Amino acid sequence: MASLLYSAFTPSSSSLASRSSPTLLLSSRSRSRRSIRVGVRCNFVEPLKFENGKPTLLSGEVAPPNFLSPKVLFDNVISQNDTRIRIFSGTANPALSQEIACYMGLELGKIKIKRFADGEIYVQLQESVRGCDVYLVQPTCPPANENLMELLIMIDACRRASAKNITAVIPYFGYARADRKTQGRESIAAKLVANLITEAGANRVLACDLHSGQSMGYFDIPVDHVYGQPVILDYLASKTICSDDLVVVSPDVGGVARARAFAKKLSDAPLAIVDKRRHGHNVAEVMNLIGDVKGKVAVMVDDMIDTAGTITKGAALLHQEGAREVYACTTHAVFSPPAIERLSSGLFQEVIITNTIPVSEQNYFPQLTILSVANLLGETIWRVHDDCSVSSIFQ
Repeated sequence: MASLLYSAFTPSSSSLASRSSPTLLLSSRSRSRRSIRVGVRCNFVEPLKFENGKPTLLSGEVAPPNFLSPKVLFDNVISQNDTRIRIFSGTANPALSQEIACYMGLELGKIKIKRFADGEIYVQLQESVRGCDVYLVQPTCPPANENLMELLIMIDACRRASAKNITAVIPYFGYARADRKTQGRESIAAKLVANLITEAGANRVLACDLHSGQSMGYFDIPVDHVYGQPVILDYLASKTICSDDLVVVSPDVGGVARARAFAKKLSDAPLAIVDKRRHGHNVAEVMNLIGDVKGKVAVMVDDMIDTAGTITKGAALLHQEGAREVYACTTHAVFSPPAIERLSSGLFQEVIITNTIPVSEQNYFPQLTILSVANLLGETIWRVHDDCSVSSIFQ
């Protein structure tokens, strides 16, 4: 049944985890929180008290590593120097923003965002950010244009309020699929959106699982690209699946590199590829399967699920080829209709996603499991703020 996991990692001693299992490395902080300024306690607006079909806290048998526990550095206090950091949330995913702030031992900044009767967006920061490092958490998920415009106005408000550095934290980067021309006279909207964010005044972008790596090159400012893969891997490692029975499946040829990296972390599991031919946008047709899945547990890996046409047709093919169970793993759950009906049709043993995009309660179904990337993003923000390595998290 659907569940929401707020600490997604488990120890790497599971049968699924290889010696190189990506337990996120926590080097001892180069930052020194020298003087205590104020203690902060995180309280969620709504208690996380649901289970099966609704969000719930996972009560694991083994405590997760310290990196994934809510931030309790030096009894959850903030040093005097850390008062120059501010985190603000847009309206796209306030729950994730609150979790990030909780992990970091900070409180979300006060911001007023409203919409006028004609649809125009109004943003006002309700506290000073002069000389501060500001982090704006706002995925450009559906409604993509509304959330993108809100992010741009938030960036502009911070720039005009004399913020020292502005980092756009974009857990899900919309328009990322429009990253190249596949036919004549098409736009490359990913580059356009990158230009808009840059021109609005952002100094840096922190994104999670971009659809394609080249999207980082569209920005003329630094981009920190983090991956939700370790969160999903550690969750899979907690399941009692024999590594010899596993096969990682890419739902299309374009995702082979992602699936290969995923398989390498799962005890170097074998790889299979679903060959498909697309006849139009959001329409996919499965042709054949490259690889052997007979009698195995197939783990399908993709960066996002939109209408779920690709992944459900791939799952049907895997069952036809003799797969014992099929798991779907993805970072971004766009879930455009009729995705819920397709995913809950019984083809999948479990659908594992993260909370980069909020999933409304009416879209929960029994096979759904939601993992949180808040600790991953919070740790990355600390490292960016302290000029520490981000890539070492994934080594």
